[in-house]
Amino acid sequence: MHEQGELQSIPVKVYRTRDRLMVAAPLAGLEPEDITVVVTSAGRLILDGTLRGILKDIKELLVDEWSVGGFHRELDLPLAVDAERANVTYGNGVLVVMFPISEHTRAAHLTLTPVGHARGQRVGSIGSSMQPTTTQAHQAGQSAHHTSSLDRPDREECSRDGLEPR
Repeated sequence: MHEQGELQSIPVKVYRTRDRLMVAAPLAGLEPEDITVVVTSAGRLILDGTLRGILKDIKELLVDEWSVGGFHRELDLPLAVDAERANVTYGNGVLVVMFPISEHTRAAHLTLTPVGHARGQRVGSIGSSMQPTTTQAHQAGQSAHHTSSLDRPDREECSRDGLEPR
């Protein structure tokens, strides 16, 4: 049995906030530099992922329960976006694209910069409210929040333990 290298369609989730349109898509097994995101002036989103290093007939595949191959998906965006200011992140096999909603669509061809093993990002809106954080910054913030909350037991915990709150 040999591994196939066929293009696969990508399932997506598209959602919005008051000022952003977000698209999330699973692209398991890719490196950030192998992913491209294109928005056309007509508002069409094109996601491409090129898989490198499939087994190429050097190993015998014994069980084949999921597909390996490149990824491709095209869809019309439901709103006009400024793709030049898009933020793109890729981690844990999931691509997330955050577009600022705009009056008119601004086309762009977006690529990711690797920021770690199998992680990438593209920051397109420096100085605006759409600042993504790196995984390390997010974890540091979570750790600081968790540590400070451990230093301050809440009233319910104190009364349950018979301690006086500080």
